[in-house]
Amino acid sequence: MPWWDLRSVFVFRNFRCFSQSQNGLSQRLETSAGFSQLFRPLIAHKKHQGRMRDAQPGSHTVDVRSHGVTVASYTVRSHGITVARTHLNDWLILILLLGIVVLLNAIHPFYRFVGKDMMEDLKYPLKSNTVPIWAVPVYAVLLPMVVFLLLYFRRRDVYDLHHAILGILFSVVVTAVITDAIKDAVGRPRPDFFWRCFPDGKEVYDKWGDVVCHGDKNVVREGHKSFPSGHTSLSFAGLGFLSLYLSGKIQVFDCRGHVAKLCLVLLPLLLASLVAISRVDDYWHHWQDVFAGGLIGLVVAALCYLQFFPPPYNDQGWATYAYFRMLEESQGTALAANGEHVNANNTCNAEVQIESRQNDRNDDTFTGISLSGDSGPTVEDLESGRR
Repeated sequence: MPWWDLRSVFVFRNFRCFSQSQNGLSQRLETSAGFSQLFRPLIAHKKHQGRMRDAQPGSHTVDVRSHGVTVASYTVRSHGITVARTHLNDWLILILLLGIVVLLNAIHPFYRFVGKDMMEDLKYPLKSNTVPIWAVPVYAVLLPMVVFLLLYFRRRDVYDLHHAILGILFSVVVTAVITDAIKDAVGRPRPDFFWRCFPDGKEVYDKWGDVVCHGDKNVVREGHKSFPSGHTSLSFAGLGFLSLYLSGKIQVFDCRGHVAKLCLVLLPLLLASLVAISRVDDYWHHWQDVFAGGLIGLVVAALCYLQFFPPPYNDQGWATYAYFRMLEESQGTALAANGEHVNANNTCNAEVQIESRQNDRNDDTFTGISLSGDSGPTVEDLESGRR
């Protein structure tokens, strides 16, 4: 074999060794890139958790509930001020409505004409209330708030606590405004109006046949506020809201057929119904008053509940609208952080690939120079041989 052939083989062997080294380097780079791609989600997730802890210390404790979703905790300490500021106007409107309730109770109702023939249905005995007026806010407002607090200590969701309290207060106060306004406008006599108007039993009428009451003025004024029933409307407004709240929390309408859940949800409504029946038994209201009061309370409770919570039959009925919005924002922040890490890693990988390609080009240039340097003498020898 000519010596120039041996030299070519030697150059080829050197080039093959160099190619093998370059292939090994590229394989190591690919392995490193694949390793980083494999653990990048874990690294990004840890960094995102660290960022969330730094941005909002103690605000998020993530776990998995029975509903099959990731649940974040928003406590009073971390988000209480933010929630209160967001709904400051709602609290101011609530105070305004309370003032309207006080005003409606202070003014006189419409004194409807009551003739002698009408007194036949208004001679029921004057009795005291089985359910006193002070007990209504206790079982219709404070009792549901205790339930809200118990669930807050379990779930640590300040949005749920705030919206539940604000919702039930709006439900009761709006119902009170509607009920008292209708009471003053209608002025229907109570079933015991006769004994309110004539405590001694002596009837007195004017020349038009209208009653001339000589009883206590406050008692007579209260006797013209029969329709609708305030006890009933407020009871269904507060306890109806609690029933909707429980039905969403325990997922009554999950199509699994657990009757025990339904019994728990119907318990507040049963209590409100018993209060309504007591108003008829005490002869303070006609049955129409109780029916209208219960309808008003239930409708207002449903409207106020749906302002803050999804319907109980919804898959997301166990939490507030605000909670899912905050959860989406947190997930969007996490995705954005992961996207930044992915872009940074892609940039690093691109730089490594560019550097590797530059090295390949330099090595190819060096190899080409060596080959051209070796081919010179061979051509001269061939020319000399021809000569």
